[in-house]
Amino acid sequence: MTRKDRAKIVIAGGGLVGAMAACFLGRRGFEVEVYERRMDLRAHDISAGRSINLALANRGIYPLEQLGLMEKVREMMIPMCGRMIHDQKGEQNFQPYGQREEEVIYSISRGDLNRLLLDAAEETGNVSFFFEHRVESVDFDSNRVVFVCEETGSEKSVVFDRLIGADGAGSRVRQALVSAQDGRDYLQPLDHSYKELEIPAGNGGAFQIEKGALHIWPRGGFMLIALPNMDGSFTVTLFLPNQGAISFDALQTRESVFEFFEQYFPDVDALMPGLVDDFFSNPTGKLGTVRCEPWHLGGKAVLIGDAAHAVVPFHGQGMNCGFEDCAVLDECIAEFGADWERVFSEYDRLRAPNGNAIADMALENYIEMRDSVSDPEFLLKKAIGFGLQNRWPELFTPRYGMVMFQRIPYAEAQRRGAINQRILDRLALGIESVEEVDWSLAESLVREHLA
Repeated sequence: MTRKDRAKIVIAGGGLVGAMAACFLGRRGFEVEVYERRMDLRAHDISAGRSINLALANRGIYPLEQLGLMEKVREMMIPMCGRMIHDQKGEQNFQPYGQREEEVIYSISRGDLNRLLLDAAEETGNVSFFFEHRVESVDFDSNRVVFVCEETGSEKSVVFDRLIGADGAGSRVRQALVSAQDGRDYLQPLDHSYKELEIPAGNGGAFQIEKGALHIWPRGGFMLIALPNMDGSFTVTLFLPNQGAISFDALQTRESVFEFFEQYFPDVDALMPGLVDDFFSNPTGKLGTVRCEPWHLGGKAVLIGDAAHAVVPFHGQGMNCGFEDCAVLDECIAEFGADWERVFSEYDRLRAPNGNAIADMALENYIEMRDSVSDPEFLLKKAIGFGLQNRWPELFTPRYGMVMFQRIPYAEAQRRGAINQRILDRLALGIESVEEVDWSLAESLVREHLA
């Protein structure tokens, strides 16, 4: 690689996606500097306020395989084969994600995975990290970005050949990039927020509820979920409207929190001895969707991860989508080499429609998780979908399976999912069980619309 090709690449953001991008770029021999606002999580505990564990699926696994990291990552993963639905009476109903052994998702520690990626990036010998540095301003005329050291307040002006914005939903790089081109940048806030709680491990580190499932307590306009951790505990997240009779605004006293959980989540209340204390000590997190265009500025800068497409967490695809960004960007570099304008424009062309598609589907999945999973009609259509997949696997895959277990573009999964829904609506009309399905009609619909 010539000095001209060995561009100095500055990455704003050293979280999961920024660290993965640094791995890919460092592996290709580029000189990479990563500036991260937070402290080095390998030396400090900085998990408060952020999801402790995340759902890792096929789209996220593929880039980790490309980097040769999956052997280590597997040691961190807990398989979740489906949803365990808890009704208000305390009864449970397991709903598998798919029909094949490999159709599972994995609970994984955000911090452990981030540490692994930071180490892997440094091991390339081409990546340097600068922690406690936040983006203050970006000047694309001079190719300079100014960072402020959080500890000292001093400014550091850094010259770049290429700038990658991986600095999250509130990205300053995105703001500068969009402003420089009179583009579009907007946040679509959700009128719901979230609070993280915990079900601690039982005696001897035992899991107090089923380990191999993502647990959901759907309650219509709100819900509680829980994902397992390696130490036997579960990270519990309450999703609730911001205002109203049932809302975070209504839970201002210890008594109101206790009564709320006693009424709506009585079976899990007994498993969380620190519930009320955690409720008031843990921050309330905001939810929203980021959409912008363009995602790049010539051959100078590009956005990845939440900086380009922050999504609500209800499809478990935020991290997976960001990791897929990194893999696609690496593929564009492999194809177009030092033609950075072509690299960034092709990446933008490939990824922006998919970012919008998963944003839409994640919002739709919130309704499914908090309400539809308890609806008999939803369950009937899911059973019909599994039946269609069994009979014509080359033609029909449920949309959830396309998103979570395949790597077809999100936009294509969204398009085909809309066709699927019309087929399921037609087949479920006027029947009460999957045994009543007219499979000859089903075949004609599938072959007509999906062949």
